[in-house]
Amino acid sequence: KEAISWAWEFVTRDLKIPPERLWVSIYEEDDEAFEIWNREVGVPAEKIVRLGKEDNFWEHGMGPCGPCSEIYFDRGPDKGCGSPDCKVGCDCDRYVEFWNLVFTQFNKEKDGTYTRLKNPNIDTGMGLERLACIMQGVDSLFEVDTIRRILDSVCEVAGVKYGEREKSDISIRLITDHIRSTVMMVCDGVIPSNEGRGYVLRRLLRRAARHGKLLGIDRPFLYDIAQVAIEESKEAYPELAEKAEYIRKVIRIEEEKFQFTIDQGISILNSFMDEVKASGGKVIPGDVVFKLHDTYGFPLDLTREIGEENGLEVDEEGFRRLMDEQRQKAREALKERGGAAWGDEKDLLADKSLGSEFVGYEEIESEARIIALIKDDSLADHAQEGDRVAILLDRTPFYAESGGQVGDTGYISSKDGVIRVEDCQKTADGKHLHIGAVEKGLVEKGDAVKAAVDAERRMDIARNHTATHLLHKALRDVLGSHVAQAGSLVSPDRLRFDFSHFAALSPEELKKIEDQVNRKILESVPVRAETMALEEARRQGAMALFGEKYGDRVRVVGIDDYSMELCGGTHLTNTSQAGLFKILSEGSVASGVRRIEAITGREVLRFLREKEEVLGSVAAVLKAVPQDCVKKAEALNKSLKEAEKELERLKAKLVSAEMGNLMEGVTEVKGLKVLAARLDQLDMEGLRTTADTLKGRIGNGVVVLASSYGEKVSFVAAAAGDAVSKGVHAGNLVREIARIAGGGGGGRPDMAQAGGKDLSKIDEALKKVKELVELQVKS
Repeated sequence: KEAISWAWEFVTRDLKIPPERLWVSIYEEDDEAFEIWNREVGVPAEKIVRLGKEDNFWEHGMGPCGPCSEIYFDRGPDKGCGSPDCKVGCDCDRYVEFWNLVFTQFNKEKDGTYTRLKNPNIDTGMGLERLACIMQGVDSLFEVDTIRRILDSVCEVAGVKYGEREKSDISIRLITDHIRSTVMMVCDGVIPSNEGRGYVLRRLLRRAARHGKLLGIDRPFLYDIAQVAIEESKEAYPELAEKAEYIRKVIRIEEEKFQFTIDQGISILNSFMDEVKASGGKVIPGDVVFKLHDTYGFPLDLTREIGEENGLEVDEEGFRRLMDEQRQKAREALKERGGAAWGDEKDLLADKSLGSEFVGYEEIESEARIIALIKDDSLADHAQEGDRVAILLDRTPFYAESGGQVGDTGYISSKDGVIRVEDCQKTADGKHLHIGAVEKGLVEKGDAVKAAVDAERRMDIARNHTATHLLHKALRDVLGSHVAQAGSLVSPDRLRFDFSHFAALSPEELKKIEDQVNRKILESVPVRAETMALEEARRQGAMALFGEKYGDRVRVVGIDDYSMELCGGTHLTNTSQAGLFKILSEGSVASGVRRIEAITGREVLRFLREKEEVLGSVAAVLKAVPQDCVKKAEALNKSLKEAEKELERLKAKLVSAEMGNLMEGVTEVKGLKVLAARLDQLDMEGLRTTADTLKGRIGNGVVVLASSYGEKVSFVAAAAGDAVSKGVHAGNLVREIARIAGGGGGGRPDMAQAGGKDLSKIDEALKKVKELVELQVKS
């Protein structure tokens, strides 16, 4: 009763919807609801409609369920079907349900029976978009003022009018809907990628971009429409205005990436679809879909959608089979490269009775005992000098490769032998497997040994690992909280950090990041590591890797109050031990994922010395002191450019002198003058200039020039206006002759250029010009 009364009061009193425009539907057997609506609330009996289980009983398979009451708005007879029996429940558009009250009081059992819930409840709410349509008296969401302004912006960019053609209306509505979703997703920190929610965002953006193409929009435009969506919603969502520039940048970059893909992919797909239709087929073959996806980056869902619009299905089974084959080949290639190294040996140590304790956080040397020894792919009792081995110790200071950090190296020594440890790997159950070779003497299972990690190398690794944490925090501070770790490698000579971000970092951003990391190093901040409950770590704000599985207790590495991350790696005790931090490179490794490589400590010193040596060599060549190298190089560069210009001027003068001889080679094809000539040692710009001059001299005709310049073959074709009107297309012409020389190209009907690889085919290509012009000229 309370829920029904409150809902009715809210609708009639607060929303001020006239009661005479409202109707109520109830479950046909729910007499109690009828009494409340009629007697308690005052809804006339003739305005309460009883509907069956399908309409007014909410359930979803097994579990909680119950009858429901719905409130409808009467849009008026003009919106109905015209039938005298038209009422709530009719399939026409007159009555719109906008409020629902579900009385969850039963539990549906496996056998289909219903039992009473011990704690029944009420789930009630309204449809905001439907309510907006009712309040503004419009027929659809797209006519609500805030949405309509976005829709009108799409129409303005496309130069079309909404409501004139159903096909274009569909594209307009889709773009309007998708841009609202993408704006909200990007604001929430989602960036386009090939998996998870990032893939959903990418699909929405690409689908909207393609429908822009269907409307005739041939440039990135969604980021401009996004601004309209932001303006319309920023009052309710202030964060949209705060992140407006970021949101538009993410959308623009994804649009620009997709622009080339969609142009190339659609062209190729259209060609394939024409072939399928011409043969009477109805299915786009799986190998075609795979080629589009694998070679041209054209997504499956887009191929499917375009196929459906053209009445064609997609052979998805064939596509997925080829994808599986590709993955299998990749796995086999990885295995051949050694990706599965030591896999069998790890299995030999699956015996749970073999204990292995890691003491490497506190010690880099420790006393231990050999409890298992593997040689020649099987367990052994002993090994001697020259044997390759894998050793399991009862306790070890060696860190096993995990979490992006490489394994330790060092030595294991007994009274009779020495093992050089080249790597340390972890078995499935956490045992540390020491891999290497017996360097001296004999070692046996059960031997008491001294395990010693290469301390200098361990320290280099710790510098890079602590710097990785500093880098992660600096990236989030400079670029934004959307940055998340997507992979890492911590080795003694460098660190590699992959992270989610939508664009290349600018030099200014890289400088800010590098400066912030070095500032924390120079501040000499303590680094602490402690083990705690996972929930406690989360409460303290420790960052964890998305998708990583953690146990109940975790190791947390904190750098003062600056950084806190879950991490099992080895670290410094103070940031100052890192020495200095230097970024070497930044680039893309996948869509939406960037990579930074950097160095610390001794590697920075080595890096600076190498730079000094290079600068010294450059100074010697330039015959200048290091500080004057830039000025000297600029002066030499200026002199070189002036010499090149003079050379080109002399070449042009020589060509001009040869014009008369060239004109003697003019022939006539179907009323057009045609000149095909070879002018070696002219670059592309020189060829274009010369072709333009010759075109002016011969008047109504075509000029094709070729040049071997260094190891390159260059072609230029120029066609006068009269020649173009008769069917000559310079772009098609130059493309065909370039193919003869093993190249390609194209361009406009009046001027085009191309390149080739085979110098020996230049003359053969030029001989073909006359024949090709003859084929192009309309009869």
